[in-house]
Amino acid sequence: MDVAAHLAGRARQVEAALDRLVPPADASPARLHEALRYSLEAGGKRLRPALVMDGCVAVGGSPEAVLPTACALECVHTYSLIHDDLPCMDDDDLRRGRPSCHKQFDEATALLAGDALLTLAFELVARNADEPGIDAARALAASRELAVQAGAAGMVGGQALDLQSEGQTPTAELVAAIHTGKTVALITAAVVCGALLGGAHAEQVASLRRYARGLGLAFQIADDILDVVGDEATLGKPVGSDADHAKATWPVLFGLDESRRQAAALVDEAVAALNDFGPAADPLRALARYVIERDH
Repeated sequence: MDVAAHLAGRARQVEAALDRLVPPADASPARLHEALRYSLEAGGKRLRPALVMDGCVAVGGSPEAVLPTACALECVHTYSLIHDDLPCMDDDDLRRGRPSCHKQFDEATALLAGDALLTLAFELVARNADEPGIDAARALAASRELAVQAGAAGMVGGQALDLQSEGQTPTAELVAAIHTGKTVALITAAVVCGALLGGAHAEQVASLRRYARGLGLAFQIADDILDVVGDEATLGKPVGSDADHAKATWPVLFGLDESRRQAAALVDEAVAALNDFGPAADPLRALARYVIERDH
């Protein structure tokens, strides 16, 4: 399977849906919506929306039917990047090869754009109940999943731990907790929301949670490695920022070679979690391998 082509196809679907579902840049208040669209349209792999769609396909659902929730995951991810780049957090001036939202606009507008995207995400999940074949109970379950994984028990909590750990001597337990919150949680939300909307039963959801854990940890370890050895032009953001902020990362704790080995083992665990799924889950299998082979 050509994963890059698959992701590109999913990205085109998601970007067309975002253009329909997100207010135009000139909607009032225009500066807010301009900032919101500026950040959403900066590109990226659109991995999380693809995982929503492929999680739905894996359990026999239609990928087109879950496009509103796929867009919701991209909104949450983009809001988190806007806020992470702020001076009060990681203080990064570059994102995906362009000025960060707060550099292109201003800090207050960036903060509000992130707030608006997070709120819009839950509107989009609710609107998914209007799609053929998606009932309100499934949309409600997906909304709850996203709320749990994006909040203090998930992504936001992971970011708080990350900030609190700066300058501390890292431990395996601390780094795993940070990665589980910052990265695994939203990847889990993507896969599980897609599956829930597609009508997954409890055993399938449990297997997909195991898949998402392995995928998410491997993805974050690969990101940590790229921050050490990656190319800034390819990544579209500064490298070495983890070291500059004395962040707790896998390479700091285990070194590059052992980090690569552990990432590969986690991908194997993710793929093994899909043993009871048929060929419909092949895109998920391929994406798991892709996350540790990428250069950006």
